Amino acid sequence: MTSLEGKTALVSGAADGLGEAIAARLAADGARVVVLDRSPDAIERSSARPEMANVHFEQVDLSNAEEIASVVHRLHDAGFGFDILVNNAGGSLHTPRAFVEETDEDWARVMDLNVTAAVRLIRATVPGMVERRHGRIVNLGSKAGRYGSLFTGANYVAAKGAVQSMTLQLAQEFGPHGITCNAVCPGAILTPRVERLLSERQSPEERAAVLASIPVRRHGRVEDVAAAVAFFASDETGFITGQLLDVNGGQGMAS
Repeated sequence: MTSLEGKTALVSGAADGLGEAIAARLAADGARVVVLDRSPDAIERSSARPEMANVHFEQVDLSNAEEIASVVHRLHDAGFGFDILVNNAGGSLHTPRAFVEETDEDWARVMDLNVTAAVRLIRATVPGMVERRHGRIVNLGSKAGRYGSLFTGANYVAAKGAVQSMTLQLAQEFGPHGITCNAVCPGAILTPRVERLLSERQSPEERAAVLASIPVRRHGRVEDVAAAVAFFASDETGFITGQLLDVNGGQGMAS
C-alpha cells in the first residue's frame, strides 16, 4: 500500500488499547491523526509514547452529542478536514453476560457507545468527505456481532451487529460520492481490558479450549487489527466497500 501522506484521520476512543494501536499505525503510515477520548489520564499516558508524538488529542465525552459536534466543528475550523474516520470507540462496558441480568440502562449505555457515537461522528465528518468527493469510513465491528460471543452479552452482540449492518447501508448511500465504508470485525484481541474480562468470566480450562479452537492457535494482537484498518483507509481500496473483514485467526469463517 502507498502511504497515507496528505491524509487526515479521526480515530475515536483511541488513547489506549486497540484504538491507540490504530492511531499509531495510521500516523506511522503518514497520516495526520486526531484522537478523541474521554479519559484525561489515558490521553496523558498515550501522548507521552514516542509513536504518538505527532498525534493530536482531544478530550471528548463520546456519549455527548453537543461535545462531539463542537469539537469536530472546531477541528474543521483549525484546518482538519477528515479524509478518514475510524469508529473505534466501543465495548461491553462490563455489563452482565446473562441476558436476563442486563437492565435497560445496560442496553442503553452499550448501544450509545458502540452505535450512537459512531452515528454522530459520521454525521459530523461525512459532509466534508462528500464535498471533497473522497473519504474512508472504517467501523469497528466484532466477531461477537457476526457469530455471537462466549463472554459478552446480547447487548454488545446486538450493538456490533447494528454497526455492521449500518456499514452496508452507508456504503450504498455514500459510494456515489467517492466514500467507502467498511468494517473490521476482530475476535478476542488481548488488550488489558479483554484480558481482565476473560479472566473473570472463563476458567483456565475454558480459555485453553477457546485457544485450541482458533486455527492459527493464538489470540489476536492490536497490530493485527491496526493493519486491517490501515488497509481500508488506503487509496488502493477505492473499489472495496460494504465489506466486513474478519480478523479472528479463523475462529469464525464465512464463505
